[in-house]
Amino acid sequence: MLTETHVPVMSAADIVTARQKGRVMALEMGFDGADPTLIAAAISEVSRNIVEYAKRGEVILQPRRNGTRSGLCVVARDQGPGIPDLARALQYGYSTRKGLGVGLPGAKMLMDEFEIASKIGEGTTITMIKWLR
Repeated sequence: MLTETHVPVMSAADIVTARQKGRVMALEMGFDGADPTLIAAAISEVSRNIVEYAKRGEVILQPRRNGTRSGLCVVARDQGPGIPDLARALQYGYSTRKGLGVGLPGAKMLMDEFEIASKIGEGTTITMIKWLR
């Protein structure tokens, strides 16, 4: 039985750890083909944002069931500055730090479900789910 896993995220090394743990959990749950890599990439994107903007946070990996479906839920949360313009932050190509602007929109495209909640001065929580096919 797989259990919820919490990964503290404060550095580039933690991004790698979160990514690896997500990939391993995905494989243990039966994901195959490109799916474990897509999940790991989405975890990388949201973890990188934690390190870059909030400095510290966590990634929580949770096995999920919805009726007959099984999936992997990834929650990335921080108590950082928050995102002032969520709609803009989710636009492909928009970046506040001279990046490519594919982080949040990229993570959203890689997963089946994607929700983001952010409050200025309180932080951001991203919840993503990939369902087994």
